Amino acid sequence: MRGTEEQTDSVEIHEDGNATVLQNFKQKQSRITGVKGSFDCTKCGKSFIQKGNLTVHMKSHTGEKPFTCTQCGNSYKHKAKLKTHMRVHTGERPYTCTQCGKTFVHKENLNEHMRIHTGEKPFTCTQCGKSFTARSVLRSHQVSHTGVKSFSCDQCDKTYVYEWSLKQHLKVHAGVKPHVCSFCGKSFTVLSTLQEHQSIHTGVRPYMCFDCGKTFITSSNLKTHQRIHTGDKPYKCSHCGKTFAQSPALRKHERIHTGEKRNQCSTDS
Repeated sequence: MRGTEEQTDSVEIHEDGNATVLQNFKQKQSRITGVKGSFDCTKCGKSFIQKGNLTVHMKSHTGEKPFTCTQCGNSYKHKAKLKTHMRVHTGERPYTCTQCGKTFVHKENLNEHMRIHTGEKPFTCTQCGKSFTARSVLRSHQVSHTGVKSFSCDQCDKTYVYEWSLKQHLKVHAGVKPHVCSFCGKSFTVLSTLQEHQSIHTGVRPYMCFDCGKTFITSSNLKTHQRIHTGDKPYKCSHCGKTFAQSPALRKHERIHTGEKRNQCSTDS
């Protein structure tokens, strides 16, 4: 006990000489003891050990986004978020899959991608019990139950579940294709599409079906193939309710109802 008292006395003397050092000591003590810090949010009551953490937290209430990208004008609450966003403009993709070489801007995207190789499917649909590698894929699947696609293209009849999907699609109409294949010169709207295309040149087929062992160049082809095993048919005919595993099969079927003839000549005889 005496040793503890002496340690406390020395800290009190240090306090007189340097208040900042004492505050740092209190912060360390808070971490060790688990006692909350003295910086409280006046909006929600949450406590923080450091004032800087409280300042950052307050932006969640005020909506303040002081860090702005000089390239595109997007704003962020945190400097770290802006720094990560800048990789979109610089092309930096620091996280690489050791299985297939695919690269990612965010570490969490790499972690999500790795489940394709490991077969892990932690996200389960509460309505039908099907499991998926990513939360975003689960949300897309759940549309098959709700049928809601809120974002529509004003240049064609395509609709999307997410706004970012629509923005990606609009690049097709704009003709923006900044990603060029170093093998053949073909250009692409999306970097991931370029990376999948380059597998044609390299012969790499990194996506394997864990049910039958068949391999694929693209993750989308693997997902489509896996419906053979799962029986998933997310594409539903609005006329009769019949479901299909692939959208081309649905479009072909719908011609029965519409009377449309594929490749019909539009010129008068």
